[in-house]
Amino acid sequence: MPGFTLAELLVALAVAAILVTLAAPAFAGYLRDLQQAAALNALAHAVHTARAMGASAGQPVGLCGSSDGRDCSGSGDWSDGLLLRSLRTGPAPDSRYTSLGRRTGRLSVRANRAVIEFRPLDRFATPATITVCDDRGSAAARALIISRTGRLRVSDRDPSGRLLSCP
Repeated sequence: MPGFTLAELLVALAVAAILVTLAAPAFAGYLRDLQQAAALNALAHAVHTARAMGASAGQPVGLCGSSDGRDCSGSGDWSDGLLLRSLRTGPAPDSRYTSLGRRTGRLSVRANRAVIEFRPLDRFATPATITVCDDRGSAAARALIISRTGRLRVSDRDPSGRLLSCP
């Protein structure tokens, strides 16, 4: 019965090892791109939900960073998660929390505002930029830019046209 010799098997394993070694860095970059896209999609979904929630309830709605899912953190660091809540005073039973920490892994999510407000009656949203960075630095950073009307766009530059910077 014909078969492979030991030398042929070793050569085939060596070629496979070389191919895996060459493909690993590209695959790691691809995984980082997927993580970043997932975070941007979660942020975009939260913005669309905030706009819809404000319009249907007829009241202002805020989107902010939160680490505990109950209160806004008051800072621009949104890496742990987002809180979507009514801006009426008192308890907010209709708030929704999205944890970004589990989804993003090594990503850093920073906003230039502590709270992004969506007001339904005058169709106003706080203009804001939410930047998503990873260990590749500013060259791979992407931003979700929210206009005054609440419309979104994703860019590798800030609203003034400058390249994004990561901390």
